[in-house]
Amino acid sequence: HLKSVVITAKDKICFMKETQCNPEYCPYAKGHFDRINEAMYDLLIHEESFSREIIEQYAHKHQVCPFEFCLDMSLFADSIIGDYNYLFDPHVYLKRFFGENSSGNYIFLVDEAHNLLERGREMYSATLVKEEFLALINGLLEAEEEEEENHKNVLFKQGFAHSIIKQLEKCNKEMLVLKRECEGCCIVENIDNVVQPVLRLHAVIESYLEENEEGILPVKEQILDLYFKLKHFLEIYEGLDEKYVKYMQLREDGTFFLKLFCVDPSNNLKECMRRGRSSVLFSATFLPIQYYKKLLGGEEKDYEVYANSVFQPEKRALLVAKDVTSKYTRRSEEEFYRIAEYIDAVVKRKHGNYMVFCPSYALLEEIFTIYRENFNDESTECIMQTDFMDEISREDFLKKFEGNLECDLQSDIGMEIEYDEDRYLIGFCVLGGIFSEGIDLKNDSLIGAIIVGTGLPQVCYEREILKDYFDEQGEFGFDYAYRFPGMNKVLQAAGRVIRTADDIGTITLLDERFLQPSYLKLFPREWENFQIVDRSSVLKTVERFWDSWL
Repeated sequence: HLKSVVITAKDKICFMKETQCNPEYCPYAKGHFDRINEAMYDLLIHEESFSREIIEQYAHKHQVCPFEFCLDMSLFADSIIGDYNYLFDPHVYLKRFFGENSSGNYIFLVDEAHNLLERGREMYSATLVKEEFLALINGLLEAEEEEEENHKNVLFKQGFAHSIIKQLEKCNKEMLVLKRECEGCCIVENIDNVVQPVLRLHAVIESYLEENEEGILPVKEQILDLYFKLKHFLEIYEGLDEKYVKYMQLREDGTFFLKLFCVDPSNNLKECMRRGRSSVLFSATFLPIQYYKKLLGGEEKDYEVYANSVFQPEKRALLVAKDVTSKYTRRSEEEFYRIAEYIDAVVKRKHGNYMVFCPSYALLEEIFTIYRENFNDESTECIMQTDFMDEISREDFLKKFEGNLECDLQSDIGMEIEYDEDRYLIGFCVLGGIFSEGIDLKNDSLIGAIIVGTGLPQVCYEREILKDYFDEQGEFGFDYAYRFPGMNKVLQAAGRVIRTADDIGTITLLDERFLQPSYLKLFPREWENFQIVDRSSVLKTVERFWDSWL
């Protein structure tokens, strides 16, 4: 019997309003070690799957910290399920399994591995922000003024504050030198003048923290936050190689930062995977495979397996529009109206639930507004993804697709679901966002996806750095920085429609660029029978598809 544990992030599983691992604040932390052995024994003899719900149930029963409970139960599990961080993050990885005396007798199964590339770049990059040094200086000076009557504070009594301020000022001075040399964004070769004061500042803060382990003192959280950022920056700096680019940028709001940008995380990821015996990376959108294999740490001898789809191709209509686009040079009210016209033609041929994916919030709002003003009627309900949706709003959004809910998106969870077969539901979402991958709307929950644009990331300094770097490596930099990541978003969004062997649905690609050879070669082999449509033919094409199944 295989025992498994799901490790849930501390912020999500914590029972308290604020995640403070302080016995004086949290009753689950107070006396945790007195009760944890009994809790673990109780769980071990009564359960085999240590899911989040089970962990929370037993943590409440025994009054122990649920997050630490997860980690302790991992020592008694055969299968550990968690975020990438627990294997790949240089600070968060599970040291209890990967220390010097580790057997390394593990197999790593990495799901949705197409996401590991950008996550890897994020985990192995590091940034220093000039304004954060100034903010801490001001915080310390303000705290010192308020501390005149309390001479017990180690921060001020032993002179740590003045030492920290002195080193902060030196760091800020060197960052200011770089800032004066920077116009917009530029590559920088030598940053030794910044690293030296950062090293000294890190050492001074570390000494203070060793002397001041208990209690929350003025600006303590601010100091801790900067300390961990400095620690990460210095660790990344020690491991710099040719797969990094050092650059600095002056933002439009006046803030200035220096970044050690990991453009190619393959070495770092490979080193982490060598902690086990074998790794299997899998995804439904691993195209082009050599691109991912190279950047995720694969070697030439490693196997690549393309699994044939189990779904019947005739149950899916794949349509590519040849007369609309989301290119910046063509964006206009007229073009947005034509896109909305396509959406209406695809949707109104069969009652049901549809999702429209747009490349940005700005374009999403434009098309949403035009559609509602020109094509919406009483039988159609349109809902739109908004920026920074909380978990309740996300769940309510998805519940609409499980049945057309007669409720507001902000209403409470637990409502009764009523499905109306004579209505249309259209969810307008952002391509690459929270609803374009990782959701599982089966059967009639979603019968069509309409994808506007090729998903290309917005042009920015960092994308241009990626493009230039891979150009210099002899690759096609535009593909690596823009086309491949964009196409992956498209494939993920299209994959929301056919989730089971019984599903039937339409996928519509609204951009003429998909018909270019550079995009056609990125289509998975299951897409070989696509149909080219225009505004005059799309309605009949969709109608014929549904007539063949009704």
